[in-house]
Amino acid sequence: QVQLVESGGGLVQAGGSLTLSCTASGRTSSRFGMGWFRQAPGKEREFVAGINWNGGGTEYADSVKGRFTISRDNAKNMVTLQMNTLKPEDTAVYYCAVSRDSGTSRRDYLYTYWGQGTQVTVSS
Repeated sequence: QVQLVESGGGLVQAGGSLTLSCTASGRTSSRFGMGWFRQAPGKEREFVAGINWNGGGTEYADSVKGRFTISRDNAKNMVTLQMNTLKPEDTAVYYCAVSRDSGTSRRDYLYTYWGQGTQVTVSS
């Protein structure tokens, strides 16, 4: 079992920045890819960013490319999502997740463990 705890969410004005962190405990997650997803009210959960097991490969949703950066520190069992130039449409609950293998995927069913989520609200 892997337990994931997200932090760093909050309220920010449009154009601002936030940094989300996800800390893993329990069974090691360092051999697995990790991802960030988000879900806005009334919408389906969507992929935001993913990173492979060693940080050498990343991918992003088109809507956040160039504004968000995902990174990981395996020594600290942590994955981070730096979010810049935030927009009101980025408002959602953000979840981190551990992939079932070493790579990344945009498909949420390929992720095995999930955090409880952290709320991000961007005001206009």
